[in-house]
Amino acid sequence: MNRPVYRHAELRPTLHPRSIAVVGVSQNPNGFGAATVERLSAFTGQLYRVNPRYAIIGEHRCYPSVSALPEVPDCVVIATARDMVESIARECAEAGVGGVIIYASGYAETGSADGAALQERLAALSQDSGMRIIGPNCIGLANFTLGANITFHSRTMLADPAPHSIGLVSQSGALGNALTQAIERGVQISHALASGNSCDVDVADLVAYLAEDKGCRSIACLFEGMSDPGRMIEAARIAWEADKPLIIYKIAESEQGAAAAMSHTGSLAGSHAAYHAALRRYGAIMVDDLEALLETAAFFAKVPAPVTTGTAVIATSGGATVIAADKAARHGVPLPQPGERVRAILAANIPDFGSARNPCDVTAQVINDPASLVACLEGLFSDPAYGAVILANPYASAATLPRIDLLGRTAAAAGKAGCWISFSDWLEGPGLIEAERNPHVTLFRSFDRCLRTLADWHWRAEKSRTPAGELPPETDPAIREQAARLIDAAGAATLTEREAKVVLSLYGIPVVQEQLVTSADAAVQAAARSGYPVVMKVESPDIPHKTEAGVIRLGVKDEDTLRTAFAEIMANARKIAAPDRINGVLVQPMIPAGIEMMAGVRVDPLFGPLLVTGFGGIMVELLRDTALLPAPVSNIEARSMLESLSSRQLLHGFRNSPPVDIDQLVNVICALGRFAADHADRIAEIDINPIICSGDRLIAVDALIIRKEELQ
Repeated sequence: MNRPVYRHAELRPTLHPRSIAVVGVSQNPNGFGAATVERLSAFTGQLYRVNPRYAIIGEHRCYPSVSALPEVPDCVVIATARDMVESIARECAEAGVGGVIIYASGYAETGSADGAALQERLAALSQDSGMRIIGPNCIGLANFTLGANITFHSRTMLADPAPHSIGLVSQSGALGNALTQAIERGVQISHALASGNSCDVDVADLVAYLAEDKGCRSIACLFEGMSDPGRMIEAARIAWEADKPLIIYKIAESEQGAAAAMSHTGSLAGSHAAYHAALRRYGAIMVDDLEALLETAAFFAKVPAPVTTGTAVIATSGGATVIAADKAARHGVPLPQPGERVRAILAANIPDFGSARNPCDVTAQVINDPASLVACLEGLFSDPAYGAVILANPYASAATLPRIDLLGRTAAAAGKAGCWISFSDWLEGPGLIEAERNPHVTLFRSFDRCLRTLADWHWRAEKSRTPAGELPPETDPAIREQAARLIDAAGAATLTEREAKVVLSLYGIPVVQEQLVTSADAAVQAAARSGYPVVMKVESPDIPHKTEAGVIRLGVKDEDTLRTAFAEIMANARKIAAPDRINGVLVQPMIPAGIEMMAGVRVDPLFGPLLVTGFGGIMVELLRDTALLPAPVSNIEARSMLESLSSRQLLHGFRNSPPVDIDQLVNVICALGRFAADHADRIAEIDINPIICSGDRLIAVDALIIRKEELQ
């Protein structure tokens, strides 16, 4: 990291001020200064107006400067034109102000050298003085626990945040304000923080602040990216250690530079995937849609830890129960059947044309007999098989209000999660605000988002129970130096398969043995030594992907076939590479079939080495069933990567195939991660594909290492 993230104490004067001064207040009610003062009408601290042109504005005294104030304010809002900002900020720093918020634009966001230089001067002022700066080009922020709506823009205000409030952080001021308007529909938000151009305080600092703030129970973050992602990862770690759920919607998904990747690994470990992997390492919940951000954050702000993964679904619509079952299957949320006692309660209260099972269709009969819904809900919440109960409601009406209250009371009494899915297209119909405000009811507008959130809830709880494990020990310096020499001494930036395997074998990665030959006769002798059948591959630094080039032959069984294969391989190789770039042909024993895995590394300029593993061979492109983590990884993390694969059952034995030696595969993944961490300064990509696994035998049969200069 370029610098550590700011912690709560450093940002308290700016984000939880006892006194605020607004510089640039005028008698123009539409001016940014006057608008800010108007939006601070509920502020519980001391508010000062500053403008040398006025002695009085309305009924309030106006001071000529910050230094003329009767006290040093915690926070100063600079609501002036750009050309006045720097001098005012310097005055604030000299006076000992805790932090300033700068509205003015025309800085680095313009792309001009002049604008960037002005922003750099503000950054230097902040670092030299210790005064925190939010902005420039900032729309403002809000701490609703103080009534401090410090902005010229949004009038949205929350009078009294509830204990289950969300802290909101956004790199986009406009989108942040749009999300803050969820207050109007009952969502409880304690803070709405925007970072502007982030000359000093940035999104990672704001997340770290909220992680240690008692005003919110969860954090919702709209995140674009940053030049130093290690700081955002550190903020996620702080939130994880504080047990403050962090929910992130990461925008800007396009993968720049993916076209330059020469390996499968390069295309799988782009920056967007890296953010997801690195942030989830510290328990962050990553959502795929803007619409899911506040829903998910509100859920985590309200619910206790899950007591079990089972979920019950109850609805007045048979179709709704089918949709819920579909989405539960998609996201891996178990819907177990109730125990005998609860099954009897359901059967006694649901008509024959309903469904007294899970999912449970109580039918519209509950309109005539509301007590039946009470009995069914209480029964499901009492069943130890369930940690959450979903009540799906198809129709918005005043008649649903008692059901919301019932769901909340029953969930609270059971210490479990109560989810209300409203799938009426009357988006602001009766009951919706009540559901949002209920501290024990979590509202969802989508079956998919509800079940996805429950899956994330279970994942986060399991992660909290699982130790991170110890990283592989430091490599023997002699081995590390030998590997570095071999990498540097390779004849080309793309190491040959043989060169790559020699390097990887130093780290204990099992590789197939081979012989390099330059004639058909030598190939015959090599095959006789290793035994038929054999594999034959060209060796050339200019042909990293051999299958596509037609320069590999598998299962060569006899001498005649071998001689023909040698001639064809060399002929095809000469179509691609110059003769002096063709070293010869590798002859390897044919490894019997097994489960094919891959492991690789891409060294990202921002994240460092990123380790990816998954099913290999041609399946890596077809399935893209992979897991990613920054390297190095612990054995527990490596095992978790394998267990996260959607086709993981193949590793445990499938249709009479022997199970893979998971411990040995985990060791290979950890060894590759340690190798990548040791040599991140000289490696661009590593690709081991495939690693053939059959029972207790595991061996890498192809490998690629690319030095950094190849991709520059």
